[in-house]
Amino acid sequence: MAVAGAGAFGKNHLRVCRELETAGQGVVLVAAVEPDAARAADAAARYAIPIFASVDELLAADLRLDAAIVAVPTVQHHAVASALLDAGLDLLVEKPLATSLAEADDLIERAEKGKRILQPGHLERFNPAVLAVEPQLHRPMFFEAHRLSVFTPRALDVDVVLDLMIHDLDIVLTFAASPVREVRAVGLPILSPKVDIANVRVEFESGCVANFTASRVSTERVRKLRFFEPRQYVSIDYARQDLLVIRLDLGVAALTTGKLDPAALAKLAAAAATGSAGPAPGLSFAKPPVTPGEPLRLEMESFFDSVRTRREPRVTARQGRNALALALEIQASMAAHAHRAGLDNFFMPGA
Repeated sequence: MAVAGAGAFGKNHLRVCRELETAGQGVVLVAAVEPDAARAADAAARYAIPIFASVDELLAADLRLDAAIVAVPTVQHHAVASALLDAGLDLLVEKPLATSLAEADDLIERAEKGKRILQPGHLERFNPAVLAVEPQLHRPMFFEAHRLSVFTPRALDVDVVLDLMIHDLDIVLTFAASPVREVRAVGLPILSPKVDIANVRVEFESGCVANFTASRVSTERVRKLRFFEPRQYVSIDYARQDLLVIRLDLGVAALTTGKLDPAALAKLAAAAATGSAGPAPGLSFAKPPVTPGEPLRLEMESFFDSVRTRREPRVTARQGRNALALALEIQASMAAHAHRAGLDNFFMPGA
């Protein structure tokens, strides 16, 4: 396999590919594509593989490739991925899948026509905390997602929605499992020509509501998702790979339904009087086991498994398209809000 792009995130893909190869996982890293001379020289020295300046040069070398990872800037995803798909390769394409729905649809059509694996790189779907909580999902009805990062010059070809928030959009779309009914959003550019901080409210047809906050100009790093289900609250810390589940005890739950349980009431009153139940009597706190692991490695192992078995990827191309569609709807809502609020002058030309 090969990696297209040896920049900020491509370096990580190269590293994990070589780790899998060294571990005898049946993966052989044979080449990379990187037009930047300095990055190309660094990758060549580090991995002892040929580095090509373009995808055309890579394909002309006839390396008998089976698969590739696309980690070029988002605006180049369609051009690079379409050439590799047409050459018969299975692809893992970094998020977002493309910059427009037309581009995403074209990639999906090419993959389906050629019977190729096309997996979008929604990394957080492989976060161990997310993997641990999925079997416990019941009916999430309210989400709070916060993804904050300090400013870096990477990924400035897209706004914060396509750069950071799209991770949480994909997770919530998967967990909510309902069509979107309404989107309201506000966003502002701060240190770049594009929106750097955004707040979004999404309502689903099921009645579920999700609030998203994303910033790439924060003074701290936060990656958390909280959601509420009937009589249950779940908190995920992506960075710590930590999971907390708070449930209402069954005896206390009976009180909320109007079926008075005197024994439970007496126990709750006694606990509240003595403080023995902590700050929230009647609640049970649990930290389900989470098996630690690097999400990128888990994502790539899953991709290579799909390549070998031809099974549908855990994250499908159409799911990547759905996340992109919501992101684009959010962008349109932000633009409409900026116009209504007279904030058009905040946006630089070409943003």
